[in-house]
Order: sequence, then structure tokens, then C-alpha cells
Amino acid sequence: MANTTSAKKAARKIARRTEVNKSRRSRMRTFLRKVEEAIASGDKGAAAEAFKAAQPEIMRAAQKGVVHKNTASRKVSRLAHRIGALAS
Repeated sequence: MANTTSAKKAARKIARRTEVNKSRRSRMRTFLRKVEEAIASGDKGAAAEAFKAAQPEIMRAAQKGVVHKNTASRKVSRLAHRIGALAS
């Protein structure tokens, strides 16, 4: 366990930040799951709506440091591609 005052404070800060990040990650995954389910059902309209809601959430997670910027961009790109493929 931390001994110094500054180390104790750092441990408290890390615990708070971990909770916030966990919440953000969970929220992002929920939005991703909704898009995945819409794609699986084959409903392009629902998938596009879910994607429209999920995209800012994914990018916000990247901006806040929950996921890497490239990871977020890759996820958005792959989802967009899969939704585009539903029409054909």
C-alpha cells in the first residue's frame, strides 16, 4: 500500500479515473452491440440509425483516452463498411 501522502492521493485519483474509464468503455461497447445486432438482423435502416448514434460515442472514447484513436477509427470504418454491404 502507498506510504507517502502524495502516493495515497495518486491512488485515490487512479481509482476515480478507473471508474470513469470503465463507465465510458461500457457505454461505448453498448452502442457497438446495438449496431452489431442491427446488422445481424439485416435491417439497414436500423443499422444506420444505431451507427449514427454510436459513431460520436466511439470517437469520444478515443478523445478521452479510453481507446486509441486508430482503434476507434478502425471500428467506425469497419462498421460503416458492413452497413454499406447490407444493401447489396
